[in-house]
Amino acid sequence: MAKKKKYKFAGLSALILVFALVSGGVFSFLFPSPSMAVSVTPKPYSQLEFPPLPEVEIPEYERYELKNGLVVYLIENHDLPLVSGSAIIRTGSRLEPGDEAGLANITGTVMRSGGTQSHPADELNQLLEQRAASVETGISTASGTARFSALNEDLDTVFGLFSEVLQEPAFPEDKLALAKQQQKGAIDRRNDDPGDIASRQFSKLVYGEESPYARTVEYSTLDNISRDDLVNFYKTYFHPGNMLLGIYGDFEPKAMKQLISQEFGNWQPDLSAVNLPVPDATQAKTGGVYFVNQAHLTQSNVLMGHLGGQQDDPDYPALSVLNGILNGFGGRLFNEVRSRQGLAYSVYGVWSPRYDYDGIFIAGGQTRSEATVPFIKSIMAEIADIRTNPVTAEELANAKDSILNSFVFQFQDPSQTLARLMSYEYYNYPQDFLFQYQDKVQETTVEDILRVAKTYLQPDQIVTLVVGNEAEIQPDLSSLGAEVQTVDISSK
Repeated sequence: MAKKKKYKFAGLSALILVFALVSGGVFSFLFPSPSMAVSVTPKPYSQLEFPPLPEVEIPEYERYELKNGLVVYLIENHDLPLVSGSAIIRTGSRLEPGDEAGLANITGTVMRSGGTQSHPADELNQLLEQRAASVETGISTASGTARFSALNEDLDTVFGLFSEVLQEPAFPEDKLALAKQQQKGAIDRRNDDPGDIASRQFSKLVYGEESPYARTVEYSTLDNISRDDLVNFYKTYFHPGNMLLGIYGDFEPKAMKQLISQEFGNWQPDLSAVNLPVPDATQAKTGGVYFVNQAHLTQSNVLMGHLGGQQDDPDYPALSVLNGILNGFGGRLFNEVRSRQGLAYSVYGVWSPRYDYDGIFIAGGQTRSEATVPFIKSIMAEIADIRTNPVTAEELANAKDSILNSFVFQFQDPSQTLARLMSYEYYNYPQDFLFQYQDKVQETTVEDILRVAKTYLQPDQIVTLVVGNEAEIQPDLSSLGAEVQTVDISSK
């Protein structure tokens, strides 16, 4: 059994409690006389004092393994008569064949929508609806997930259904056809939103058209997907040694362990299953200006950036502080680009790493068409400045306090702790990674910010993408000093 751990927050408390204390008896409280009135003059904000943030207690949890390799985490909480659980499966769309893009997502969808070998879809839905319970599955870029939620009185039934969905999915042809049709509908509509266009095409520019971190589902790739493909993908990755299971809520540990053993203990690993290595992420385009013409728009969506890093980089905490200096109310980009120059509806610049592959440094926002070029130049100027000149002590303190004071929201609910513990094990991070990060944020100096800005922000690597109205962008994008390349956003 893991013991409770206590960690102290640093920085000022973000929560202010104000109590008005009124003395006197009941009669005077109900019928105050004018002589009782007291004039209170509020203090200037600079004179306000706050108590230190309280210690954080990590709730007790238990981690153990079944003989078949299934890893289990348990956290009790008896506040409400509810039990929920989640599983993380070592899979992801990055492992699907490129010519079958969409296979992982559809597998995750039809696992649940198609019912199980013992309970067809309609019957499964009815059993869950009658108990106000849920079972859901899905597969994202880097993992698969399965979740359930139930009243504690229905736990045995719902957990049994959850177990069936994971171990005995039926994958019926009609649900596969429906899932493919829904995907085709999404392809039909994916150019309706300029923000979606910008996000999708920017990923392709940075990672490459065929990268598993940027490729998109197309009509042609959907046509290549059969039921056998779903079954084979499922068999490759869904087995107990490839999964972590976490349970949170109102249960008795002994009974819960028995139920887990009953439902999952006989699930045997598939010895033929393989775990493919995590695909690398590399930058495809180096610099350049790219454009998607949308003649109906009155504003431009702009994205700028290059390949970023991973969260286990030793400089990740300092880069997080850098994010705080650049972004948000009071941040450099907001103050300069939006407030002083009036060039943006929204503006940001974020170092956004991933757990086990390189993320992206991404800057941009939305601006009126005629301000597009000045907007881009202004962001580039801010990037150049923070790489050249030290930030102020006040900027550093404000950014650090913002991060450290928001730390309390990482522990509002024990289920958040459970999800974090499982994620850290899934990606082979230390269990106290978040607290190591907290300590390193506290230690970040002005010199650290200048060093990481120079090291990690690379203006010559920045790819710029604009989705906007060519006729309204004046001066035109060629004034940025690079050849403007048109991006094809048609579906295949």
